[in-house]
Amino acid sequence: MSRSRVRGSLLGCALAATLAMGCEGSSPFGPNADQGIELQALLGPTCPVESEEDPCEDVPYQAWIQVRDQRGLLVSRRQTDSEGRLRVGLFPGLYIVHPESGDPFPTASEQEVTVVRDHFTPVTVHFDSGIR
Repeated sequence: MSRSRVRGSLLGCALAATLAMGCEGSSPFGPNADQGIELQALLGPTCPVESEEDPCEDVPYQAWIQVRDQRGLLVSRRQTDSEGRLRVGLFPGLYIVHPESGDPFPTASEQEVTVVRDHFTPVTVHFDSGIR
């Protein structure tokens, strides 16, 4: 057998072993994930004038959210629910939460988020409604 075939066979075995080990534990994705982000999307302001008597608080907002890895590659694209909530299971690491903005409003800035093992990192995304 040639060296390249031996190397290919060894790499294939190593990959299969790695995948098999990953299947034994819980998955980082899906409803049973051990870590990731818990996101709340809010929209505001929702009225043109605020006062102490009428503070005009931000409201939950249903939006599309992209999660990208630190190289900028898309990891997930999901929509928040009607309460503006989203839970995404992720491997530990650094991610960029990129809210998809309107044209021209509502708009929201992207955020860097660090996910640590066995923990869901809270993230709040504030969408600017453009009301002034």
